[in-house]
Amino acid sequence: MMSSILIVEDDITFGMMLKTWLGKKGFEVSSVSNIARARKHIESQTVDLVLSDLRLPDYEGIDLLKWMNDRGINIPLIIMTGYADIQSAVLAMKLGARDYIAKPVNPEELLKKISEALQTESSPAVPHSTARNSSSPKKGSSNSQDTSETNHSYLEGESDAAKQLYNYVGLVAPTNMSVLINGSSGTGKEYVAHRIHQLSKRSDKPFIAVDCGSIPKELAASEFFGHVKGSFTGALTDKTGAFVAANGGTIFLDEIGNLSYEVQIQLLRALQERKIRPVGSTQEISVDIRLVSATNENLEQAIEKGTFREDLYHRINEFTLRMPDLKERKEDILLFANFFLDQANKELDKHLVGFDAKASQALLSYHWPGNLRQMKNIVKRATLLAQGSFITLLELGTELLEAPVSTGTSMALRNEETEKEHILEALRQTGNNKSKAAQLLDIDRKTLYNKLKLYNIDL
Repeated sequence: MMSSILIVEDDITFGMMLKTWLGKKGFEVSSVSNIARARKHIESQTVDLVLSDLRLPDYEGIDLLKWMNDRGINIPLIIMTGYADIQSAVLAMKLGARDYIAKPVNPEELLKKISEALQTESSPAVPHSTARNSSSPKKGSSNSQDTSETNHSYLEGESDAAKQLYNYVGLVAPTNMSVLINGSSGTGKEYVAHRIHQLSKRSDKPFIAVDCGSIPKELAASEFFGHVKGSFTGALTDKTGAFVAANGGTIFLDEIGNLSYEVQIQLLRALQERKIRPVGSTQEISVDIRLVSATNENLEQAIEKGTFREDLYHRINEFTLRMPDLKERKEDILLFANFFLDQANKELDKHLVGFDAKASQALLSYHWPGNLRQMKNIVKRATLLAQGSFITLLELGTELLEAPVSTGTSMALRNEETEKEHILEALRQTGNNKSKAAQLLDIDRKTLYNKLKLYNIDL
């Protein structure tokens, strides 16, 4: 039986184009140009899926969603939106929209989303796997858990950079190639390593992560290969090393560039021979592991300096993945911000709806030197501080509004009107206590007094 789709779109030409194209794909398609007509159609006709523009002449797509919710009408709805309205699209999904798609619409991507929404509606449900919705993102697994059990702790993103990255992940994961993940701190390298394991033929075997930056040089061999009781001072029991623990599965060496030259030699031998010998043992153990490594360093420069072995580099680097910085993924910034807000709401038992317009613009304008890790911390702090339903500039903190000047330690706010509002809100929250307001604004009292005078704020 043909699935019926209702298109709600006031751009008549675009609506007709969609209707014709979807009709050729085997759907029964109707089209209306405003929310009022959409309501009448839904009440009188069978509709399996609604494809609605966000901005319409009489109401918004969100209003149609609320109307359907109020009446218990359980029809999947996909929002179509321009990039500037992405915040509203995220809000729509929080209210129950199945997905959203950005304009200009990519027809094949739209078809995929429609198919997923209809399949989910007709089967009991595991959240669909597109990771578009901040309530059902993808997460890597540290063992044999399947994807549906770990779908709630990570978001992959919608930007071209993210799509290219995860396309490469999908290509290399089923192979046994050694992968080197290169990227700045906080970009999500360990998640990608998890994802490679999860999509590999080893997914039912262990995933063992080792932080090479935190291992003392003298204990590295024990961490990797294990040791036998009494092999050195402090070896009170036998220890299983990471290579044996990961046997059959994947071992992830994070910040591999931090390993000492001596440990690099031992690691190279283990990778070449696929055998390890625990410290203090005379027995060799065969291991079958897939290696994924990560670094935020330029290992080629380290080779030139003589601090990283070239032969090891080629062994670990059969395929390279480059993690984009968050500033290169503008389309993903508000998606991640809302995703981290959802997490913080749950952790802190709060119920914030989102970010107001100025806070959203600040998030988009900031350069995010600490990437996703920094954003997560800022959003969690802002969630804790927020008093209303939305996070404002005040809760986000001054670092998102300030740009360093060439000398000295002072920072210059970009927008005077925003700065005045910030100061007034800080005074309101602190009961006009200037010392506490200055502390909340992260400036000294003298600077605050100067600002009060500048903006004629009388207390």
